[in-house]
Amino acid sequence: SQDEVALLAKGLRPFILRRTKEQVALELPEKIEQTIVCELEKPQRLLYDELRDHYRRTLLEKGSAWSSSKLHVLEALLRLRQAACHPALVDAKRHADASAKLDLLLPRLLETLDEGHKALVFSQFTSFLGLLRKRLDERGVVYEYLDGRTKDRQERVERFQSDANCGLFLISLKAGGVGLNLTAADTVIHYDPWWNPAVENQATDRAHRLGQDKPVFVYKLIVGGSIEEKILALQERKAELAAGILSEDRGVDLKFGSDDLAALFEPLPG
Repeated sequence: SQDEVALLAKGLRPFILRRTKEQVALELPEKIEQTIVCELEKPQRLLYDELRDHYRRTLLEKGSAWSSSKLHVLEALLRLRQAACHPALVDAKRHADASAKLDLLLPRLLETLDEGHKALVFSQFTSFLGLLRKRLDERGVVYEYLDGRTKDRQERVERFQSDANCGLFLISLKAGGVGLNLTAADTVIHYDPWWNPAVENQATDRAHRLGQDKPVFVYKLIVGGSIEEKILALQERKAELAAGILSEDRGVDLKFGSDDLAALFEPLPG
């Protein structure tokens, strides 16, 4: 409720020194953000729609008992996000299937590298990063890679930072979203959106940080008519909640119930 937000904000405010990055580092170059929406071709759209309809049907059969179905809800959301990224994340046998986002990403990456820029690509799915690595290897693209199993993290960072021939760094969001200095990059691509925008911002800050002397271009790749568009809406809502806790805003709505969850599985218009 609004009263609960006000109480929480009052209790936290004495302990919070709220200094934004803009206040701390006025010398940082510009950050330009863009959301790129792509549309699924028919085979991938059919896979996505079949999954969505299946999970919507099975979840709605549970009526209002969403709280007892949390694992099923999380599984449904995960599968829909994977289907939007690449069919092979749902079914490994479909590794050769077309993926709208991958087909959009590859030429953009190659163009960025040809123009002499360095780029970071973040994804939560190491299985997708594996697919991307295969495509890059086929084209002879030089890159670095980091996920939770990477041991020599600093060596990989130093190579990317110093080697002019290595213009691309593929990074697992959870493993590389913090603690890395990658200011050689001036392009950041988020292949799949995460619920918490702060996590994405922290990842972007691997490039947009002290020591960066170039404008940083940040791209989010989103599938139209998918769960990803609804994640963006939830991101905005989460940002509003944070603002309500850290400021004097009392108009934040904390309600999130079965209607909200049901809406996640509704087809978008068009």
